[in-house]
Amino acid sequence: MSEERAIEELAMNNFPKNESKETLFALVSPEEALPQPSNPPKKTTRKICGSNYPLSIVFIVVNEFCERFSYYGMKAVLTLYFLYFLHWSEDTSTSVYHAFSSLCYFTPLIGAIMADSWLGRFRTIIYLSLVYVLGHLVKSLGAVPVLGGHEMHTVLSMMGLFFIALGTGGIKPCVAAFGGDQFEEELVKERSRFFSVFYLAINAGGLISTFVTPMLRGGVRCFGGDCYALAFGIPGLLMVIALVVFALGSKMYRKSPPEGNIVVKVSKCIWFAILNRLKNRSSEIPKREHWLDWAEEKYPKQLILEVKALTRVLFLYIPLPMFWALMDQQGSRWTLQATKMNGNVGFFVFQPDQIQVLNPLLVLFFIPLFDLGIYPLVKMCGINLTSIRKMAIGMILASLAFAAAATVEIKINETSPHKPGSKEIYLKILNLADDEVKLALMDYQNNPVFSEAIKPFQHMDHSKMLLTTESQSFYFQLHFHNTSVTSEHILEEKNRYSLVTHADQRGISSFLMKETITSKVSRMAAVRFINTLGKDVNITLNRDAFLIVGENYGISDYTAMERGKYHHVPCRTQGKDFTLDLGLLDFGAAYTVVIINSSDQGLRVWKTEDIPANQISIAWQLPQYALVTAGEIMFSITGLEFSYSQAPPSMKSVLQAAWLLTVAMGNIIVLIVAQTSALVQWAEFVLFSGLLLIVSFIFSIMGYYYIPVKPEDIYSLEDKVPSHIKGNMKDLEIKKTKL
Repeated sequence: MSEERAIEELAMNNFPKNESKETLFALVSPEEALPQPSNPPKKTTRKICGSNYPLSIVFIVVNEFCERFSYYGMKAVLTLYFLYFLHWSEDTSTSVYHAFSSLCYFTPLIGAIMADSWLGRFRTIIYLSLVYVLGHLVKSLGAVPVLGGHEMHTVLSMMGLFFIALGTGGIKPCVAAFGGDQFEEELVKERSRFFSVFYLAINAGGLISTFVTPMLRGGVRCFGGDCYALAFGIPGLLMVIALVVFALGSKMYRKSPPEGNIVVKVSKCIWFAILNRLKNRSSEIPKREHWLDWAEEKYPKQLILEVKALTRVLFLYIPLPMFWALMDQQGSRWTLQATKMNGNVGFFVFQPDQIQVLNPLLVLFFIPLFDLGIYPLVKMCGINLTSIRKMAIGMILASLAFAAAATVEIKINETSPHKPGSKEIYLKILNLADDEVKLALMDYQNNPVFSEAIKPFQHMDHSKMLLTTESQSFYFQLHFHNTSVTSEHILEEKNRYSLVTHADQRGISSFLMKETITSKVSRMAAVRFINTLGKDVNITLNRDAFLIVGENYGISDYTAMERGKYHHVPCRTQGKDFTLDLGLLDFGAAYTVVIINSSDQGLRVWKTEDIPANQISIAWQLPQYALVTAGEIMFSITGLEFSYSQAPPSMKSVLQAAWLLTVAMGNIIVLIVAQTSALVQWAEFVLFSGLLLIVSFIFSIMGYYYIPVKPEDIYSLEDKVPSHIKGNMKDLEIKKTKL
């Protein structure tokens, strides 16, 4: 989430009188530089405990905390909602997730234009926050199973996401700058500290919500399953609180009137230059030095010079979307990867969508580590770590993160059960008889396939068998004591089967079950029951899941269960209550539980694994999260600080819009790959890693040839440069000559 910090840094830099001394444009005095935005109207401001801090910023900080809690909390469970509630495929879930993320970074343009051109920041925040709240309400209703069918849920979900994207994106460029408006011009230090607190509020909201909302989803059961309505409803409630708190401070705020949008002016200038150039390409009008000079007929030369400086920085933005294509997959592909891992790390059991908490947590740790430790240490070693180099290293770190993710994915595949392929089946045998059973399996030509002796209440694990056709007959010959029984079964390719043997006074018998689960049960466990009692059994798995398992070897369907220990599962048969000890139902596993009546131990269970539990710990995602977060720190913060220092003060809002658009384009890249790529997941990770590595090389070449912007690139030396600037420039030239 460090892009948020970078955006707030931009908001600080939107006040030209407080430009960093390191900026080249600091040579220009505030009075003689570019036209300044008018100051907010003077009014008596209430302070915090007699300090220089206006009381109004408390409302803004609380508003930002609640809004970020709302956004990141909703987004944390979004992919699993698509996958398990709407029952979309992994590719579709990923695509819609990134389409939503992309829209969230396009809509800031709408918010900026509304605030600067018509409504002002305060009213823009209020109106779009209402849209934001409406989005959460509609999204929560779309997660209530009893409200309509699948189509209704899909429509409500998409409408809700659209309103949320419009709300969160629309207020994004307004809130931080509105906070800066509350300070008087001379309170530079206080404003700087406000933005530090503002950034902490952003990360605190994201950190807490990413941890809490997955617990609301999985820890609370409603409507017979995960409570997505609550997981979306609580973030919606926080957005209501954010709106109310912000509105309560209305009378305390200093409100700037709309002043016209520089983004629109720049866009019109560029568009006019292109059209004018195309219009006069065959005329006898002399060619001009720069293509933007074709806008001179309509726009002032000063604006054209500023846009020239801007386009030089924007050119460096061309490779940047590839970084965001990798960065934003933490909430989609990496979350899906976590569903196939074991969330038990000893001291805590992570839900798959909860592991995303590592990013904001590591951001808070890495920022001081880099600023106070790594960067100074590198400088002491005599290494000139320029902004371009930092950004390139950030890309390489993100590339390494996806290489690590690919390695983890390969290990997951190695430990996952093999799915039966063409002309393949898997057969498992369970012996529920009270003595040994010998099994001989023969094909349709009576050729022996294998023979096995199975002890009582033991099983033979799944064994792969090859078929000669898509379906084939087999003969199962059972030997028990002095009896022998033969049965014929037709087995179909790409399936798993379980053969259950049992005995009674009439001898040995068996039945064949086709297993409805052939692969890992993502993030959960699955359990089915076989009832060996002579009476029906009612089983209460939780308050929303009830099973009736028929008498005399009745079999239930698989039921998905949250991972956990189930030592006292309530059951009832013929008016008598008892409990079953199922033990641990672990991540990704599928179990068959046999209810048996032992003369010396009473009712008990025998549990076998049909699908083994996830073996790779979710802790193995820590390296990839650490690498991508380190890359984010070096890329995102450095990128904005560099590009803003290279642009005229009046163009910083344009750069903010352009930066957000690179994030949007990165999400579109993921959307395209998810819909068109036929690669397995680990290969897709390798593809993204390789692409970003190539892009980092291209970006390094572009940065090598990049010439930093100088004041004379913005101001013409004849009459545009203020007199004191000319003097400073001459002094610099004299000093340079002496050196």
